[in-house]
Amino acid sequence: MIFEVFRQEKRGQPFAHAGSIEAPDVAFAETWAREQYGRRGESEALWLVPRSGVHEVRDFPDEFDLKYRRVDGYSLKRRLKEARERAGTPPARAR
Repeated sequence: MIFEVFRQEKRGQPFAHAGSIEAPDVAFAETWAREQYGRRGESEALWLVPRSGVHEVRDFPDEFDLKYRRVDGYSLKRRLKEARERAGTPPARAR
């Protein structure tokens, strides 16, 4: 079996892909991963994932058009101006 190894360099940091190892079973893979990526103390934690368990996600459809969640797609000043115009409220003055 081929396993993908992810390592965390320091506590609190994200895990990053470290490499791949080939092993006959999970126990051997764990021992081999510790030897390759942890024996010198360069890793805080390791994750082992069978390669067959890794799936690629390709398409990111914007089904709900949630542009307000992205800074570049939502102009707060423009929306406030439009809302004030609809409500008949004068624009706020700068202090």
